[in-house]
Amino acid sequence: MNRLADKVAVITGGNAGVGAEIAKLFADEGAKVVISARRMDKLEKVADEIRESSGEVLPVRCDISKPEEADNLIHQAILEYGQIDILVNNAGILEDGMKPIECATDEDISRIIDTNLKGTMYVTRAALQEMQENDRASIVNIASVAGEKGCGPAAYAVAKAGIIGLTKHTAFRFTGTGIRCNVICPGTIATSMTAHQDVASLNKDMMKAMRSHLDLSAGVASVEDIANIALFLASDESNAMTGQVLVSDFGASL
Repeated sequence: MNRLADKVAVITGGNAGVGAEIAKLFADEGAKVVISARRMDKLEKVADEIRESSGEVLPVRCDISKPEEADNLIHQAILEYGQIDILVNNAGILEDGMKPIECATDEDISRIIDTNLKGTMYVTRAALQEMQENDRASIVNIASVAGEKGCGPAAYAVAKAGIIGLTKHTAFRFTGTGIRCNVICPGTIATSMTAHQDVASLNKDMMKAMRSHLDLSAGVASVEDIANIALFLASDESNAMTGQVLVSDFGASL
């Protein structure tokens, strides 16, 4: 307990799944948490759960694909708490159908890149303006094994690969300053986002390729599994780590 005492953590996509679990765990560990998502009703439900457990939380409606809203998220965090020690870039979307590159539509590419990659860059850029006032700060990005191995729908894999590149760039840029940046690359996670995929719409060639290259029976991570890794990376226990890519897929991609 209290591994994040006196720290302020901003968590995007904090309305459900991995983001909600990270927010609850961080609050339990003593952090003041700022959670964001596009839908305020779902954010408020998570915020109520955190408050019921005596945690401190600020929900902020934010579409990270819009730079002005990403800036406002960070601004609201500073207005409320005066500092940002931790940023978890978790917000992301998944297109329907698991389309490979030859089937990806213009709309798929724009929508996924705008939110998953550009949105992550917007929030990171805004947060770093404030984090440079700190002696220590940690950015934890949530990418995917799809970005590390290419084993996923094209637009999604490209966006997540971009987040890995952003992680390494940020770590390189701020080496020696006390600002760290690492990335978690989960495999399949049991969340509402993956559960809502229409099986009939899945691209059969893409699924066949994934079965050929990955051991999909190795295991499915829970949201708690990913949250625990994020806690380690956010805490002072990982002070020596920056620029690292942590794949959490039970060895499915080995």
